[in-house]
Amino acid sequence: MVLKVPLSTLRVFEAAARRRSFQSAATELNLTPSAVSHAVRKMEESLGVVLFERVGRGVSLSSEGQTLMGYTERAFEELQRGMEAVAARAPRLLRLHSAPSFAAQWLTPRLARFFAQHPDVDVRLSAGVDYARFDTGEFDADIIYGLPRQEGLAVLPLKEEVVTPLCAPHIAETIESPTDLLRHRLIQSDNKQVRWPAWFALNGIAVPSTSRGSRFDRSFLAIAAAADGLGVALESTLLAEREILRGRLVAPLAGRSQDIRYVGHHLVYPPPFERRVQLRVFAQWLARELELTAFV
Repeated sequence: MVLKVPLSTLRVFEAAARRRSFQSAATELNLTPSAVSHAVRKMEESLGVVLFERVGRGVSLSSEGQTLMGYTERAFEELQRGMEAVAARAPRLLRLHSAPSFAAQWLTPRLARFFAQHPDVDVRLSAGVDYARFDTGEFDADIIYGLPRQEGLAVLPLKEEVVTPLCAPHIAETIESPTDLLRHRLIQSDNKQVRWPAWFALNGIAVPSTSRGSRFDRSFLAIAAAADGLGVALESTLLAEREILRGRLVAPLAGRSQDIRYVGHHLVYPPPFERRVQLRVFAQWLARELELTAFV
């Protein structure tokens, strides 16, 4: 007996079974929930069994569905290994989206090192403030600032960042205590989660009602302005790493004030994408570069 169930229908079944939701499977596959439900129903009619049972607003696998899911998972994994084996000698493209400041300040300067270690992986990098939409299939992963808004994504928290006042060396010579900052131009980063009022509050200083200084909407602009002597920026030492190593920026209050520490960036991707060799390779490299002890 030959059962004719299209591979595309099996893909719908696998996504719905893995996510326990027709709605989530539809989002992942760029289909409508009704299309997922119809495909499952046709599959159940072909097999003569019930594969899913309704549970509240979601679904659960029947015993027959659980049995079939075991075979389906192994089949798709075997197909993936086969495709990877065929494409082993071809360059693999990683389609990566990133928050602009992380891309400009941290990632791009290290890409040469990544390519040296992984010459068989190519990277197409796009930067923007909007999060990548994975349902269009345009990107494999996104390095975001903040937390993901889309549910069902695998999330790798990146390195804890230290946010502290940074300025050019000649300005640092005039700063001995946190209150000295009130005499300087304070560079504002409008889209950062951590801003000057939070830092002043942590250090027990009343925030001035007015302050002099330029305003920027991206950290990489604020870092460049501080390095050029336009004032003092409150920025992440991770993002300003190059400028600090080159001596263009210093932390004048290191050891003399309270710094804010937080995890600002995350690597996110839809779980099925983690099967892609180039994404696994990049995630492992990223974890090593950031000295992370564990990653997804």
